[in-house]
Amino acid sequence: MSRPVLYLAVSLDVEEEGLFGGRYARRGFSTANTASLARLAPLCERGIRPTLFCAHSVLADTASRSALAHMRDRYGAEIGAHLHHWNTPPLTIEGPVADAALADNAPSVPAADVPTSLMAAKLESLMAVGREFQSAPLTSFRMGRWDLHKNLWPLLAQAGIKVDASVRPLHCGATPLAGPDHFDAPCNPYWVSVGKERIFEVPLSVTPLVRPLPGLVRRAAPGLRPGFKNWGALSLLPVYHPLWAMQAVTRLFAARGGQVLSLTWHSSEMMPGGAPHLPDAASVDRLMNKILAWTDWLTSRWEVRCLTMAQLREALGPQAPDSTELLRGSGTGCNDWAYPPQEAP
Repeated sequence: MSRPVLYLAVSLDVEEEGLFGGRYARRGFSTANTASLARLAPLCERGIRPTLFCAHSVLADTASRSALAHMRDRYGAEIGAHLHHWNTPPLTIEGPVADAALADNAPSVPAADVPTSLMAAKLESLMAVGREFQSAPLTSFRMGRWDLHKNLWPLLAQAGIKVDASVRPLHCGATPLAGPDHFDAPCNPYWVSVGKERIFEVPLSVTPLVRPLPGLVRRAAPGLRPGFKNWGALSLLPVYHPLWAMQAVTRLFAARGGQVLSLTWHSSEMMPGGAPHLPDAASVDRLMNKILAWTDWLTSRWEVRCLTMAQLREALGPQAPDSTELLRGSGTGCNDWAYPPQEAP
């Protein structure tokens, strides 16, 4: 008997060290962790084709470029763009003098606090350094801290982004400054229409512990939505969950019609000490061995097709729904997971 098919999108946020501690470096950071991308080799030898979402700090660094080129040329990795708006130039819209006046670190960096014109300039800077490295435009994107708000969709379309992977279903901030509202986002890939352009969205794999629970919260207790991710849902994030929980998420997600498993972590989490929750080589070894064990378990039960973000767009795009179709009659509104049709230019 043929086994059911699941698509697997493995991605990494490739970025500077020093995150996860409540401090966001505007300057003076290190990207030494990109040498640890070599630890992806056992996964790639199993057929994984990762998408590497690269911050400006990485794309502008000579040593990091060498590591990225190796992953691209040896293993077929896709190079995508990852916007760390707190340290992607320009830091301000006023210019170098105002940039220099900013502290080296920021305690909070909500994307909703950044003027659209400044965000557009930062995105242009990121795409330019990516194009210089790749000798071609980068077409896949993930927003730093998953902080994608609806006003950013037109900027992505204008920048030539074809695939986005910034949406986390069942997640929302209590206020825009605390984070975007992706609570009602679909679990499977869909198209986001922005005027005449369309962006293919590949959401993070998130599933509720009890299937009817999100609807109950939405109708009866909407104030519980911001904390739902902590008690009512599980995401496919290997750093935070043991192997048995990753397997449980996968089973639930697939049983409920999930088509694409989106698995992701950070490049700094493969370097001992690169992140505070992975302080030594033993902790990094445990993480990588867990991911390998999950991959082997997955391929023993499903027919797994491992694709980059761009390849997913080609494979699943023709059959994916448009956000306007998903919104029609849903009664939930699109919030930040799509661009409102009535606001299209």
